[in-house]
Amino acid sequence: MKLRPLGDKVLVKRVEVETQTKSGIYLPESAKEKPQEASIVAIGDGKVLDNGDRADFQVKVGDKILLGKWGGTEVKLGDEEMLILEESDILAVMD
Repeated sequence: MKLRPLGDKVLVKRVEVETQTKSGIYLPESAKEKPQEASIVAIGDGKVLDNGDRADFQVKVGDKILLGKWGGTEVKLGDEEMLILEESDILAVMD
């Protein structure tokens, strides 16, 4: 199944969190934080401007981004957990 975001929405997949610290300690599920890094899977058509045109996205599919811990809406596609959020919820693009 494919999911196509609408408007200025972006579909992202969070980057997996390390389960082991640098010193070798394994972290239980309850101690893990939500990852703030994600990869863009799909983007919408762009936000509709007052004149009826659509704004271009500042990000593209495949970009690695930094996002807030609690932004967006979680969705599940098959076995994968994804996140839908507005482009304005993206904090930065990681180069």
